[in-house]
Amino acid sequence: MTPSASEVLAPAAPSVPQLLDRCRDLVRPALTEAVDRLHPWLGEMAAYSFGWCEVGGGPAEASGGKGVRQALAVLGAEAAGAPRRSGIAAAVAVELVHTFSLLHDDIMDGDQTRRRRATVWKTYGTGPAVLAGDALFALAVETLALTPGGPAGMRLLSAALSDVVSGQADDLLFAIRPWTGPERVRPGEYRSMAERKTGALLGCALSLGPALGGAPPATTAALERVGRHAGTAFQIVDDVLGIWGDPDMTGKPVHGDLRERKKSYPVLAALDAPVPAARRLAALLESVEVPDEALARRAAALVAEAGGRTAALAEARRHLAAVERGLDELELAGPPLGGLRALLGFLVRREA
Repeated sequence: MTPSASEVLAPAAPSVPQLLDRCRDLVRPALTEAVDRLHPWLGEMAAYSFGWCEVGGGPAEASGGKGVRQALAVLGAEAAGAPRRSGIAAAVAVELVHTFSLLHDDIMDGDQTRRRRATVWKTYGTGPAVLAGDALFALAVETLALTPGGPAGMRLLSAALSDVVSGQADDLLFAIRPWTGPERVRPGEYRSMAERKTGALLGCALSLGPALGGAPPATTAALERVGRHAGTAFQIVDDVLGIWGDPDMTGKPVHGDLRERKKSYPVLAALDAPVPAARRLAALLESVEVPDEALARRAAALVAEAGGRTAALAEARRHLAAVERGLDELELAGPPLGGLRALLGFLVRREA
């Protein structure tokens, strides 16, 4: 079939990498201006965590993160028809809070590398990393306070942060609970934790720009729900990748989450299944404190045999379907909505 003239002349929809690049370029000047207001030492640690510099302030050879949350903030604002300044301010605040949470998470989890280089606490020390995280949080609040619509934005951000902290608390407590028995962690508890720890900030990212721009409360609430579903799916897919992901894509060793004995969703779903493989998996996990590669590989096979991987991907697809329904119900239109759909789909599908 010969394409019509409009089809020939219509520009191709931007790819997800192009969307991320556009949003990073849009937000970077305001984010840099905010970080420049910090104490120089704290600003260096912040710039290091963003991938902008090396220790001492020299140019960075490593790349920073993808900027997913700031892209969600920009696209959410654009899709809701909010002013550009609202989307940029929201993106800066969310990116600052996200980075603050990573600095503290790395300390709590003892993670020594992030994005293929040493974490801030490993490079600068635990105390300085905590202080840098605190500074980023304070800077996020200041950013919203200086933005029109700031009070509404601060209410959204504070509610999201309360959920993030509660989710992180549950995640830490999960580590000391048994693998089996009445006190074991159930898949439903994990979903609730993931919605708060990961979904709350994605929901805030999507809804913050519209809130700052004066969008109707129903619109901001609907976008917040969409983000929570996306964040839950993102966390579950991340769990799948933490066991079976390609190290070249994830930056993590294969079976890494099993060697670290993380109570991730595929493992919990497998343990909850009434099949012999689940009982063999439980016996293995309870018998070994730190599994070597061979035992981790055996555990991964048992998780898959018990249906843990299948259950995790099915749960992620369920939340992705909720994302699509939520966007449909918003009745928004235009290229920003298409970009939002593409980005949210990419977050969930990735390399799972």
